Amino acid sequence: MLGRIVGAAFFVVTLAVIAGTLTVRADEFTKEDLERWQNEYMSVVEKGRALWVSPELGTNGVACAQCHPNAANTHPETYPKFQQQLGRVIALRDMINWCILNPLEGAPLALDDPDMIALEAYVMYERRGVELAPGKH
Repeated sequence: MLGRIVGAAFFVVTLAVIAGTLTVRADEFTKEDLERWQNEYMSVVEKGRALWVSPELGTNGVACAQCHPNAANTHPETYPKFQQQLGRVIALRDMINWCILNPLEGAPLALDDPDMIALEAYVMYERRGVELAPGKH
């Protein structure tokens, strides 16, 4: 039943757009949209911070924050870049997984794992405002 209602609504909106009576732009957002999205983002950043300071990513009691307090010294703005530990150009998530696997002695995360996304969001948030510099060392 819900599928039929959604389908009908989509059809009506599509006809309105085609007829020119409704203009939809991809870059038009309400204040409520922006607030909701910012709140969602910050909840992921908070999850990333909690993971960053927790030893649960590894098996030896070490946390990311022990080497990188407040995600300092991670320089996410420089990725992708050549990383000596892996011997190739990598993305930030690859370096996060290397750290989980090696210093933390944990299991790497899938690249689309919500924990990986949270860790990346936290690291990037801590470096907000820093100019992008891919490839820089």
